[in-house]
Amino acid sequence: MSNKPPPPRPAPRLYLATPVVDDPAALVAELPGLLAAADVAAVLLRLKETDQRTMITRIKALAPPVQKAGAALLVDGHPELVARGGADGAHLPGIAALKEALPSLKPDRIAGVGGLTTRHHSMDAGEIGADYLLFGEPDAKGQRPSAQAIAERLDWWAELFEPPCVGFATSLEEAYDFAASGADFVLVGEFIWADPRGPKAALIEADAAIKKAHAAASGGQDTAGQEHG
Repeated sequence: MSNKPPPPRPAPRLYLATPVVDDPAALVAELPGLLAAADVAAVLLRLKETDQRTMITRIKALAPPVQKAGAALLVDGHPELVARGGADGAHLPGIAALKEALPSLKPDRIAGVGGLTTRHHSMDAGEIGADYLLFGEPDAKGQRPSAQAIAERLDWWAELFEPPCVGFATSLEEAYDFAASGADFVLVGEFIWADPRGPKAALIEADAAIKKAHAAASGGQDTAGQEHG
């Protein structure tokens, strides 16, 4: 048996959630510049509910600019549209949806999962084959755990389990804290698109924050009192 310490965790990467997409034209034009500006691993496509043919057309419009930039395109829900739209996978809202979607997504596509309210659910999701687990997203009523509770869940998961974990950040401060807690990816969305400077500036800042948090945590420093800028 080797006594070598485990290799250091790679720096977390961004997971960018889109606004709810109706007409994808503006996003198709904007994404290449955004994805070139920061280290974005994946894009979560939130589609406006409509008929399947229209949703597939929208996925087909957005997949090429995302994939050309070296990122993966995941569809929020709708695993049945993933292959037909040329996306890389789906994000599923809970254990039941994950179980139902796995046969159609595996082994070629990504099956991520959120909506995991307990540690038991999280372990179940990892055991049945989720490619990543998202912690901290709002529920149907818009409620979510405290940032501290989300950070604790990420820390627990990162310490014990193999599948990557994602922290759902609603601010730059949360992005920093979740990266420091061991998140492999940090999901950012509304606060990026709402930034008065524009999404590119916000995305670059979020990327810098999670890299800084990772560096501080890896160096064994106390990150709690550090500036988030």
